[in-house]
Amino acid sequence: MKYKAFNLRFFIVFSVIIAAALMRLLPHWPNFTPVAAMALFAGTYFERKRFAFAIPIAALFISDLFIGFHAIMPAVYLSFVIAVVIGATIRKHVSARNIVLAAFSSSVIFFLITNFASWLALPMLYPQTFAGLTQCYIAGMVFFNDGSQGISFFVNELMGTLFFSAVFYGAFYLAQMRFPVVDRSRF
Repeated sequence: MKYKAFNLRFFIVFSVIIAAALMRLLPHWPNFTPVAAMALFAGTYFERKRFAFAIPIAALFISDLFIGFHAIMPAVYLSFVIAVVIGATIRKHVSARNIVLAAFSSSVIFFLITNFASWLALPMLYPQTFAGLTQCYIAGMVFFNDGSQGISFFVNELMGTLFFSAVFYGAFYLAQMRFPVVDRSRF
């Protein structure tokens, strides 16, 4: 029975991650993606660290092969590795409150790291001073404020992470209710 539980649980978590990676290929507002929620979810529900890190990062990389790469990709990947770690911290205490805090934390970390990387990578756009760094963070907060493509990079990221976290964690909760064997096994 444990073998079946292992496969069912793994299949559900793996499927959520693959679905999240595929959703990146659909049209969406900038930064309103399921990637941070995918990393949080993997950190929470993959008991084996190698799966928790490797599967979402591989899914992200494969979808990036279609979307394209840019100069600050290492910062993006670092942000999602940190999101996996954040997800792992709530593993034994999954609750709506902890999921919201994890989603908020991962969004803030993503914003801070990727905007810092943008500041470093674009010296012609942002002076390499504290004022330039501040300008870069402000630009990330107010960009797209006309509403045509969301609210801003940061708010879009936060809304996307909260929305997709609710979907992923909620779906997994319902799967646990429907298939109790999923809840009893850890892999």
